[in-house]
Amino acid sequence: MSKKKAAGIPARAKGTPKSAKGKTAIGKTALGFTKEERDAMRERAQELKAATGRHLGPARDECAVLAQIAAMPASDRVLAERLHRIVADTAPALAAKLWYGMPAYAKEGKIVCFFQSGAKFKTRYATLGFMHAANLDDGRMWPTAFALLEWSADTEARIAALLKKAAS
Repeated sequence: MSKKKAAGIPARAKGTPKSAKGKTAIGKTALGFTKEERDAMRERAQELKAATGRHLGPARDECAVLAQIAAMPASDRVLAERLHRIVADTAPALAAKLWYGMPAYAKEGKIVCFFQSGAKFKTRYATLGFMHAANLDDGRMWPTAFALLEWSADTEARIAALLKKAAS
């Protein structure tokens, strides 16, 4: 008796296409990471490699973040520049650094929040996200990511309040 029969796995019906490596049964390429996701992982690997070498400090990290922001399309660049400015003003304890090729802000080496470009990942909006190190806990459930479409005084006030709480 075959292992498949013993395990109760039905035999492949006659005429059903065999699965090939990297292919589904119907011949389409299996889904995996998008090009943008693979690029972000490569950028993260480079960031980690650079961190293992001689680290030149927060000024170099901030320059790298500002260069990445400057390279963004205008719609995301405006949001990222304003976020960078508000982080510096309201949560100076957070240090700018690149994280998966995107601007992020860390406290004691742990990422607290990050900006994700909508254009880079081909989504309809940019994202402001918060990680585990952010002090945003509020009961049993709270938001950890926010869609950013445009900047306004209300948006700035809400982000400033979140950053103050997250960095505390």
